[in-house]
Amino acid sequence: MARKNKENKNMALSAMLRDEGDSSDDDYRRKRDKNNQAVKRSRVKSRMRTQQTLQRVNQLKTENDMLEEKIKLLSKELGFLKELFMAQAGTSQIELPKSVDLKTLLSDTTSDILDNDLTKPQSSS
Repeated sequence: MARKNKENKNMALSAMLRDEGDSSDDDYRRKRDKNNQAVKRSRVKSRMRTQQTLQRVNQLKTENDMLEEKIKLLSKELGFLKELFMAQAGTSQIELPKSVDLKTLLSDTTSDILDNDLTKPQSSS
């Protein structure tokens, strides 16, 4: 009988240890799943930030190209106006060379660029 009690106690102890082992396996599995989900969210956020950065870089490159064209155009206009001023300062009456058409030189391209800058909403970045 003592032997039977001892076997019953051993079986009960073994069952308890097995239950604790299953419980710790479940806890481990839950923690791993939770961590895996957190890693996925982190990677998605990282990809989104990278994509937004690339879009911003492309936007700034385009804006930079437009501004460089504007600089070239305004420099050309400034050179013409300087020559015009120097011609005026050198003579009492200004005479435009017949080969230069002021309206063509200062065409809609200049006014379009200036108009776009005035009508374009300013970004806050």
